Amino acid sequence: MPIVAGVDFGTLSVRVTLVHSQQGPIGTASAEYPLHRRREDPDYATQSHDDQMQALVKATRAVLERAGVAGEGVVALALDTTGSSVIPVGANLDPLDEYYLWCDHRAKSEAEEITAKAHAQGLEAIDWCGGVYSHEWGWAKLLHWLRHNPDKRGQFVTALEHCDMVAATLAGVTATADLKRSVCAMGHKWLWNPKWGGFPPEEFLVSVDPLLAGIASKMGGEYLTSNHIAGHLSPKWAAELGLHAGIPIPVGAFDAHWDAIGSHIREGDVVNVVGTSTCIIAMARQTELVPGVCGVVPGSVHPEYTGIEAGLSATGDIFEAIARRAGSSVAALSQGLESYRAGQTGLLRLSWDNGDRTVLVNPELGGITLGWNLLHTAQDELFAAIEGTAFHTRIILERMAGHGVRVDRVINAGGIPQKNEVLNQVYANVLNKPVLVPAGVPTSLGSGIFALLAAGVYSTIEAAQQAVCLQLRTVQPDPASAAVYEELYQHYRSAYFALGTRSAEPAALGAILPALRKIAARAVR
Repeated sequence: MPIVAGVDFGTLSVRVTLVHSQQGPIGTASAEYPLHRRREDPDYATQSHDDQMQALVKATRAVLERAGVAGEGVVALALDTTGSSVIPVGANLDPLDEYYLWCDHRAKSEAEEITAKAHAQGLEAIDWCGGVYSHEWGWAKLLHWLRHNPDKRGQFVTALEHCDMVAATLAGVTATADLKRSVCAMGHKWLWNPKWGGFPPEEFLVSVDPLLAGIASKMGGEYLTSNHIAGHLSPKWAAELGLHAGIPIPVGAFDAHWDAIGSHIREGDVVNVVGTSTCIIAMARQTELVPGVCGVVPGSVHPEYTGIEAGLSATGDIFEAIARRAGSSVAALSQGLESYRAGQTGLLRLSWDNGDRTVLVNPELGGITLGWNLLHTAQDELFAAIEGTAFHTRIILERMAGHGVRVDRVINAGGIPQKNEVLNQVYANVLNKPVLVPAGVPTSLGSGIFALLAAGVYSTIEAAQQAVCLQLRTVQPDPASAAVYEELYQHYRSAYFALGTRSAEPAALGAILPALRKIAARAVR
């Protein structure tokens, strides 16, 4: 039976999974690439396209060898990537610079300018992305690049999202007109929607900055959902990867959206893709606009549904930072966390270490931990951080549900839930509903599903999901812990909106610290 390759480009590595059309995943391999940061500029985060492509070669050849599969037997390849990770390109679509990675936050002022102009001019597009244009998204990053690279502006041909750049590279596409661009990427991060004819009008872009004059006309190509073909594997890259030339490559998408597909998402599900950050994905036949989310985009997750995206700017990154400061590791600090009780630390931690992605969309925020005493440990902070990310997730789910998004089931996908059962239990307790967890790593399985569609093995996403998706196990909430978290959540919610918004109404925060002490004392008793 047919075998396909599903590729997932994450923040620090690429994973390639071989998916058998009936057996599901039969092998996986990954390869790392460096993330370039600058201590003097914590907003800086870039990666090399060449580094990523070489890692793809390494991982592909490794999985073929481990699985004992001949490259000629792989009938399609599909890929998802981080987003919004933006790369400016010149002639032949060659990179002019490194990717502005999703976690590059240098474009804060550009995002604020876009948001202000959009509201001043009544631009409809701003409502479709939650009312605030983010510093993590395409137009802001491209404008930042144009402002800070005057010597390269003359070479600029177009800008590409990561998923579109990799697909074009593999297919040997060298002209803008031949590009197949992802509706998922452009709809969620670039104010694109066929409802208003694509991008916002030229006069709006120019009003933000004259440097954007004519840029929209350079963003050419077809804009397509992922049930279309982006191209076919070129002989050059077929030789590099050890695969057969000419196999189809469908239009790509963002990793979280396809992780949701690989986690067997259906209407009424919310998938928390928990990794270095958290992406929260839902889909619906019909939906209304949701303030503060990362976009409401037809066809972005499943071609026949409207996709809704939200999330946290840092999750695993916060856990890693806590361990790093303690001179330890997350694995070491996690030893014994299963014995912690709800609220026992007396800490309340707001997960803003990398700003707020949803629902405040505020890059100026920083992490806050309330309730410290002289005996607290790094392990206490790690547990409080897990609780804090769960509280933040509840803020988001309540916002979505309040605007017509069904939240019947919660699925914890991504890499962290597979190795952190404490997180799954805390999330179930905080949300006070069962949390489903795939029985294995679903990362890159969504890519495999779209590869199966591209190869014509299955005619629908649902049929492919039924054949290859992993089983879901259930983590039930503990009623006693859920009651404690209900009390804590009210304090978290007060602090979240009072401290996270400049124009917030005055709030009585003086009750929080005494309440934390009382809750911790009860937990100890």
